[in-house]
Amino acid sequence: MRRRPAFAVLAAVAVATVAIARPASAATTITVAADGSGNYTTIQAALAKAVSGDTISVKAGTYRGQVSIPAGKSGITIKGATGTATDVVITGNTPQGSSGASGSATVLNLAANTSITGLTIANTYGSGIQALALYAGGDRQVYRNVRLLGFQDTFLSWGGTGSKQVRQYVYKSYIEGAVDFIYGNGALVIDSTTIKSLDRGSSNNGYITAAATNATNPYGILITRSTLSGPSAAQTVALGRCWHAGGASDAIGQVLVRESSLGGHIRQAGAWQDMSGFSWKTCRFNEYNNSGAGATNGTSDRPQMSASTAANYTSVKYLAGSDGWNPVQ
Repeated sequence: MRRRPAFAVLAAVAVATVAIARPASAATTITVAADGSGNYTTIQAALAKAVSGDTISVKAGTYRGQVSIPAGKSGITIKGATGTATDVVITGNTPQGSSGASGSATVLNLAANTSITGLTIANTYGSGIQALALYAGGDRQVYRNVRLLGFQDTFLSWGGTGSKQVRQYVYKSYIEGAVDFIYGNGALVIDSTTIKSLDRGSSNNGYITAAATNATNPYGILITRSTLSGPSAAQTVALGRCWHAGGASDAIGQVLVRESSLGGHIRQAGAWQDMSGFSWKTCRFNEYNNSGAGATNGTSDRPQMSASTAANYTSVKYLAGSDGWNPVQ
């Protein structure tokens, strides 16, 4: 059974001098370059200096080790300087162990109102155990033109236990993995993105999603206007399975795949799977208006949402919350 994600313990750092907050108008760009041509050689060092409104521009290169964005660093943008996501690679090789999901994540982002664009986040550990590329644990986060690479548990959207939710919007990006590689209890919209299922060389080539949405929240994971692809054999990949995190009975996952192209690797029968003794029917799984070889041909275990219901399950609805947040493009 999967462990419930552990939250990072963020220690306060004592400083000898009193920091004077810069006015909002003084937001600056901080340059990171592995070759020493910027203000800092690591993203973590730049984050220590950055304040809300600042942009961290990362020059082309490979940056190894975890990047941690604590909750107190809200409102920061991290962007690849070239605009080409393959040019800037943040990479790690840590599996989930005693430190939990947060300890394995190559990027641990607990801050609200952050934006990450134009770069790659990878965990190269491989198969056998959970090893996160991205742990998204803050509200109102945006990821554009990012590549998220892993194998098991690539991307976690997690707001903690109970009904509290975080919201994230992923746009025009690329996500790959094999087992539960898009998972969690957040309100997560993945829009206009390529989702690639890796080949395990098996008749069971894994599961794309593992939602643990709290029963009180109507919205969980939305995949929309996207392409689901993979080199796997036909009908060997499931759209998702029902994750009752920590055995919680109120984790009634919600996933909708709509208006997307589904490759032939997607199962016809068994597209939604049981998990840890819980039936997939205990969760809220649906599709709407998909196309491609993997779209349903009328199999009874591929629930289809009606057009009238789908009108209330849009990207805007998933992300609006109580404050009307709308990053949708």
